[in-house]
Amino acid sequence: MSIPPLPVALAVGAGVVLALLVVFRRDFWPSRLERQIALRYLRSHRSSRLVSLITLIAVGGVTVGVMALVVVLGVMNGLQSDLRDKILVASPHLRVLTYGEGLRLDDWRHVQDVVRQTKGVEAAAPFVMTQGLISAGHDYAEGVIVLGVDADTGTRAVTSFAHHFVKGDLHFRTTRQDIEGGIALGTRLASKLSAFPGDVVTLVSPAGARFNPSIGAFVPQYHRYEVTGIFDTGMYEYDNSYVALRRSVAQRFAGLDTSVTGIEVRLADPWNAEAFGQALELRLGYPYRVLDWQSQNASLFSALKLEKLAMALVVFLICVVAAFNVVGTLTMVVRDKTREIGILLAMGLRQSAIRRIFLAQGVLIGVVGTSLGATLGFVLGGMVNRGQWIHIDPSIYFIDHLPVRTQPVDALLVIAASLLIATLAPLYPALQAARLNPVTAIRYE
Repeated sequence: MSIPPLPVALAVGAGVVLALLVVFRRDFWPSRLERQIALRYLRSHRSSRLVSLITLIAVGGVTVGVMALVVVLGVMNGLQSDLRDKILVASPHLRVLTYGEGLRLDDWRHVQDVVRQTKGVEAAAPFVMTQGLISAGHDYAEGVIVLGVDADTGTRAVTSFAHHFVKGDLHFRTTRQDIEGGIALGTRLASKLSAFPGDVVTLVSPAGARFNPSIGAFVPQYHRYEVTGIFDTGMYEYDNSYVALRRSVAQRFAGLDTSVTGIEVRLADPWNAEAFGQALELRLGYPYRVLDWQSQNASLFSALKLEKLAMALVVFLICVVAAFNVVGTLTMVVRDKTREIGILLAMGLRQSAIRRIFLAQGVLIGVVGTSLGATLGFVLGGMVNRGQWIHIDPSIYFIDHLPVRTQPVDALLVIAASLLIATLAPLYPALQAARLNPVTAIRYE
């Protein structure tokens, strides 16, 4: 759950204090008669249809501002949530690696036992990760990231990668004898290569290349695999440039023999991955190092948080503009009802009552506009998210549609800030109405 920005938190605190004043001090709470007069001033009459129209415009301004703010915050939360989920499909919470030349972990069984015995670790498994060049027998080749994983799909699985296969699975069952094993391709990569289950692809390994003195160059190693699976994670990078092999097959491909690249770890609390990784690194000692998913994607999520704050601030200005509409509306009401205000004062109604009447009008406009805006924001956000109406370029944003996830904390902050503005906006018109002289007001034309 995201931490609310300090200015919004202060606004909520001020709103709570003001709400307590309104509830517990009679001077701020309008009586039944005062509420009836406030509603009468906001209703349409033949002689004051303009005031009623301006009231509707003021309510509409608050509604649009709150709706836009709810949707925008929902979009930014949705981007963060979806990107996190997509990243963690094939990337674990932690990776235990080594320092030195190359990514190679020889005593991985001992390290795996230590990691699994650490409190807070739910699963740990060895993995192989390297690079290669893949071709399906055409004149087209593509650089790929080769991922070697175990076939565990149960509770001990570190990632949810196994659940994103549309064809085949992580068991890599082959039907041919002239290949080295099975391989799974991302759906976009398979489409580019025109390679489907049953086809044979060639994977070129940078490891194990031998120098040929006759040609004076290194000759790479070629490996042939049968396509046994297609996965679709929804993450462009994975589906476009990842291939998966059985771990033992990937070890031979990468020239690691019985070693692995590292240990991938799933934690009970993924949001504590950075601190947990630092503690685990101290426990393992040199030459081991730990990479967490938050640090690896820190720049991406920092940019999203900054963009969320900037977008919220810009859209919040719409609510401020709506507050000026409320001020203008109540000022028009005061001018239109000047004679009536003078009569009420002459009949004995106190200035504090006049002030409460116009405060009640402003609060009513804010409550109605905020309620409609929050409701429409939730409805519109839900429709956009479920219908996937807005498609975006996955090669840039990693996801193919605009997600909307409205968090309760953000919605409450928006509602509190909007009500605070709506409560403060009518103060000036209310004070001006309360200061009217009864005699001058009755003679006003």
